[in-house]
Amino acid sequence: MTDTVLKFATTMSLSRIKPGQNPRRYFDQAKHDDLVASIRLRGVIQPLLIRPAPGAEGEYSIVAGERRYKAASEALGADADVPVLIREMTDQEALEAAIDENDKRDDASETEQADAAVRVLAACQGDRAEAARRLAWSPSKLDRRLALANLAERVKAALDERMIKVGHAELLAAVPNDKQEKALDTILINSLSVAKTRELLMRVTQSLAGAQFDKGECTTCPFNSASQRALFATHVDDGYCTNPGCFQLKTEAEAAAVAKAEGKPEKIAKGAAVPAADEVVTPAAAPPAAPAASVTKPAKVAPPAKPAPKVAVTADKIIGLATVQRHNAWRAALMQAVEGDPDVAAAFDACLRDVWRVDKAFLSRFGKDELKFIAQECGLVDHMGAKAFAKLLDAPLNKIIDGMLNATGFSWAGRLPSAITLDGKYSPPPAARAFSEKD
Repeated sequence: MTDTVLKFATTMSLSRIKPGQNPRRYFDQAKHDDLVASIRLRGVIQPLLIRPAPGAEGEYSIVAGERRYKAASEALGADADVPVLIREMTDQEALEAAIDENDKRDDASETEQADAAVRVLAACQGDRAEAARRLAWSPSKLDRRLALANLAERVKAALDERMIKVGHAELLAAVPNDKQEKALDTILINSLSVAKTRELLMRVTQSLAGAQFDKGECTTCPFNSASQRALFATHVDDGYCTNPGCFQLKTEAEAAAVAKAEGKPEKIAKGAAVPAADEVVTPAAAPPAAPAASVTKPAKVAPPAKPAPKVAVTADKIIGLATVQRHNAWRAALMQAVEGDPDVAAAFDACLRDVWRVDKAFLSRFGKDELKFIAQECGLVDHMGAKAFAKLLDAPLNKIIDGMLNATGFSWAGRLPSAITLDGKYSPPPAARAFSEKD
């Protein structure tokens, strides 16, 4: 370990100090405003911990104190002098010190800690005991944070900005990554409590007790609710699979194996229920022979069993299997029509305006940069003013969305963002279009 002993304490201009690799992604705006007011009144009381910036002579990077740095820059100006403590530290030592600082002060979110823990574990070459020691965490805390590291980025951001609770995140950690964003939308749009989220998640789980396949691999699977129960306070009931896609594949594979062993066709209808082992139908036995008569007659042979009726193929079933391809084909055809005739595009825009408008469900799918783009193309930034909208962007994501949807004097009616139109271009309300064409 390098020498991390304090070199010296001094003051330094904020212009020579740069943000470091802080594991924090989100800073509470209200707490920031309070800190700005305090620094304006009393100055920076607690020194910033900094280290020489690698490859930048004369500059320093922050190890601990980025909240104070941001607040001091706003309160005192970019050239103000602030108290600092300077130490020589490696990148890894700086990361571990930043994590420790956040633990002891204004706690980082659980997902921020999770991402930082992944970096520390990598530096320890996968040694969990050493990583826990360096972080001064218990092994169970390290395991809990690493389990949250697999959350989708939008879920992490929602927890960082306190749009959801830790209990929500723990439940979503048990859901396959590609399904988490849809589940998050459901939680946000319907303002679901942790208890209600758990109840809904239980409805899509599969009981492992009734599974017909070999469950050997399930014992260590992260989608086994027993694994979640060992990690988190909030979890679904023990003994369930939270990955229905995997459960279905294993069920179908087992059904195919049983059918093959019984000499039946191996093709199994997708989504068909797997029969229990004691429910496999055996061929019908021949009826008992009639008593012997004076004239021996040929024994009657039982007719062969009729084959099981095939599952009817319907248009709806075919459509269900080709939904993505169907949508893509129609979109391509409509795009071609739109490019050839602007009147066709206008007609489709008119139909879309009758059934859809910008709402919370739509805006909740995007981050701050995407929301800014939508606000610019739809005219909201011009309506509010660039400074006012920039201030709105400093708020948590849910507050930004509320502010966009409820901006005084602004109506979203008839405005079609480029993300929703066929030709990928913003379509203004008809009145605005007519006005611009007249000019």
